[in-house]
Amino acid sequence: MSPEPRPEPRPGTRPQPGPDAAPQAAPGRIVLLTTSHRVAPGLLSWPAWQALRTADAVLCADGAHPQLPYLREAGIAVAQASPTAQELVDTCAGGRTVVVVATGEGEPALTDGLARLAGSGRVAMPELELLPASYDLPGARLLDLVQVMDRIRAECPWSSRQTHEGLAKYGIEEAYELVEAIEAGDREELREELGDVLLQVVFHSRIAEEDPDAPFSVDDVAGGIVAKLIHRHPHVFGDEQAETPEDVKEHWLRTKAEEKQRTSVTDGVPLGQPGLALAAKLASRTRTAGLDVPLPRGEGIGYELLALAVRAEADGIDPEAALRAAARAYRDAIRAAERDGGSGAE
Repeated sequence: MSPEPRPEPRPGTRPQPGPDAAPQAAPGRIVLLTTSHRVAPGLLSWPAWQALRTADAVLCADGAHPQLPYLREAGIAVAQASPTAQELVDTCAGGRTVVVVATGEGEPALTDGLARLAGSGRVAMPELELLPASYDLPGARLLDLVQVMDRIRAECPWSSRQTHEGLAKYGIEEAYELVEAIEAGDREELREELGDVLLQVVFHSRIAEEDPDAPFSVDDVAGGIVAKLIHRHPHVFGDEQAETPEDVKEHWLRTKAEEKQRTSVTDGVPLGQPGLALAAKLASRTRTAGLDVPLPRGEGIGYELLALAVRAEADGIDPEAALRAAARAYRDAIRAAERDGGSGAE
C-alpha cells in the first residue's frame, strides 16, 4: 500500500518538516562587546565579565586591543580573528556563544554583513546582543581634547611655537564672542563659543607643562579650581548653612578673603578690563565692604561715565551689557538707514 500523498502547502506558508526530518541545530548567540577608550582598560561591567567567562569563544580582530592583556590576565582565552559574517554565524552553529571584542570603530563591516544575512531570510541567524562593557563618565570627552591638544602641540608648525603671551589676545577675543553668543540667545553659537574658550584653557595648560622652572598641567588647573569651589561652598561641602543667594555670596567673599589675605578691596581687580566694567567692579567692591567713598570730582566725559557706571551697579545693572545693548540698537538703526538709502555726510 503506497503512502498517502502529503497535502500541498498553502501559498505564503512554509513547508513543515516531516516526522523523519533531522532537528535543526540551534543558531547560537553573538555578543558584540564594546568598550570606551576613555575608561581604564580592565574596568568592565559585571555582565561583560559574565559573558566573557561563559562564552564558547572570544574573538578580537585587533591584536593590540588595550583590553586584551587584562582579559588574558583574568584567564579569558582570546583568539585574534576577523571572521566574516557567514563565518561567525557558522561558528555559532550548535548553540554556541561567541563574544566579539569590538575595536574602536565598532566592527561596522561585521555588523553590516550580519544585517545582510538576516535580511536575506535564507540563514538561521544567531541571537545578536550589543553589550556595552564600559561607559563614558560625564566629562569623559575632555580626555579626548587633552589628547588632541597634545598631538597638535607636538606636530603642528603653528601651535608648537605658541606662547602664553602670543595667545593672550585670543583669550580676550573668545571671551567677547562667548558673551555675544549669550546676549544673542543663539544656543548653537553658545555651544561653539564655550568650546573655543575651553580650548584656550587646555592650550595654555599644555604650554605650561613645558616651563622649565614652574610647570603645571591641565590636571593641576582642574585640581586647583575643584579645591577652590569646595572651599568656597561650605554650605554644600561643609556644615555651613545658606538659604539665599545673599548667604552664598557672603560665604564666597569671606572664604575668598581668607585665601587671598588682601590688604585692599581693590586688590585683584584687573585694570585692563573695559572701563565701564572696571568702574562697576570697583563700585561693587566698595559697596560690599561697606565703605563710603565719594566719587572723585573732575571735568570731562570720563567722570560722567564713572558716575553712570556706579549708578548702574547700585541699581543691579551691568553697564557694559547695557551699553552693548544700546550699541546693537544703534547698529540696527544704521543698517536700516543704509537699506532705506539714507545719505551720508555731505
